[in-house]
Amino acid sequence: MLTVRPSEQRGRSRMDWLDSRHTFSFADYSDPRHVHFRDLRVINEDWVDPSMGFGTHPHRDMEIITYLLDGRLAHRDSLGSGSELKPGEVQVMSAGTGISHSEFNPSREETAHLLQIWILPARKGITPRYDQKFFPENSRRGKFQPVASPDGRDGSLVINQDVTLYLGSFAEGSEASYPLAPGRHAWLQVARGSVELNGKTLKEGDGASLTGEPTLKLRAAEDSEVLLFDLR
Repeated sequence: MLTVRPSEQRGRSRMDWLDSRHTFSFADYSDPRHVHFRDLRVINEDWVDPSMGFGTHPHRDMEIITYLLDGRLAHRDSLGSGSELKPGEVQVMSAGTGISHSEFNPSREETAHLLQIWILPARKGITPRYDQKFFPENSRRGKFQPVASPDGRDGSLVINQDVTLYLGSFAEGSEASYPLAPGRHAWLQVARGSVELNGKTLKEGDGASLTGEPTLKLRAAEDSEVLLFDLR
């Protein structure tokens, strides 16, 4: 079964400096039909105005993944990590017993555009951990490249859950497939462009859950970038 989550039906929150779309219930947006999918708890698409950002705030017992689409994002945390994300970089925080961090758009002109993802952890109370890595676009062109996984396969970042996140970049007209093992589930999120997934059209911002589908068959209707989650 394939169920589409249309972009325009996502929740929205708007502040003076932040515009967010929420695939699942988050903060003041609550929808009992869309709380999570398997261990995937949050997909927020955020646009952060220049010279603005999130002040220091805490997290615990959550796997938090940030993928930067455009602009820059500065990160500081209670572990002493300080970094700046650029497009194509993936950041992972295992919040565990507790971590505080801030995120700030250091540009005075350019909006930061990002996806923030929360995944429920396999184990609570682990030691907090931070990591980030650049995944060049040409390494995932025409295919699904793992960027986060429980075992760090193929150079991906390690997360504390049996979930693998793939990035894929596809030129217009190109095709790809992904076999789902029995009992596994998938979520596909379109970050840019438009694709056909198992016969369904998904546009930018759309997501889709897949259960009981042996294979994902994707065709790019235009140049596109997608995130694919393989979930237990």
